[in-house]
Amino acid sequence: MRKLIIVLFISILSIGLVACGEENDQFGENGLAKLKVGATAVPHAEILEEIKPILEDEGVNLEIIQYQDFVLPNINLSEGEIDANFFQHEPYFESFTAERKITNLTNVLKVHIEPMGIYSNKIDDLSKLQKGAQVSIPNDPSNMGRALALLEKAELITLKEGVGVKGTKEDIISNPYNLDIVLLDAPMLPRSLDDVAIAVINTNFALQVNLNPTEDALFIENEESPYANVLTIRTEDLEDERIKKLVKALSSDQVRKFIEEKYQGAIVPVF
Repeated sequence: MRKLIIVLFISILSIGLVACGEENDQFGENGLAKLKVGATAVPHAEILEEIKPILEDEGVNLEIIQYQDFVLPNINLSEGEIDANFFQHEPYFESFTAERKITNLTNVLKVHIEPMGIYSNKIDDLSKLQKGAQVSIPNDPSNMGRALALLEKAELITLKEGVGVKGTKEDIISNPYNLDIVLLDAPMLPRSLDDVAIAVINTNFALQVNLNPTEDALFIENEESPYANVLTIRTEDLEDERIKKLVKALSSDQVRKFIEEKYQGAIVPVF
């Protein structure tokens, strides 16, 4: 009987220790609540760095997980490896989650717009573009359509009526320059500038190679762009206090001022 009591006591104690361990996993050594947010380097991780002290004052230790691609952040978030991500615009989110049948993610804040631009290392004006020139654009569906729409707005191609920003190469009905359009992973586009005549590049990747959209782009989206970059979480975490504090910090006057001063119009806050 005594042995049975001892065994039961040890079992109860073990369960209690496991439960405490699981609870403590949510906190770092400093006692702050841990929050892992995935982001691409520029400007998303830079903006998140700005709010680290704000969150620390609110009892949250922000850990920024940097990604080099557009695929893993949503997958890792859906599977619980990170608590939020901040790297994508709304059309990409909608396209990616629909294609991958991811249903447990929600956008909770529109933070900024990064105007997409047309860049070149070979010409200083689009009027100098030669016939048959190569043009590199993003290969993911949402950014591909966005890039083609920008080329159309620059009067380099014409798309089928009504396709808007959902176009593909097959939707080009007029190509007077006979442009050779090359599809590349978005992070590779800046590297392609030495090989192609022009490249259509997302601002975050342009900034990484010191290209300023307002100064270096030959043509750029205007402020009416619908491509707001968003903070994304798991829907089940809508009431998580850490997430609420993150949203509040990202939409603060301090962040607005940081974006306006650091990026000088290359990135525009929308909150």
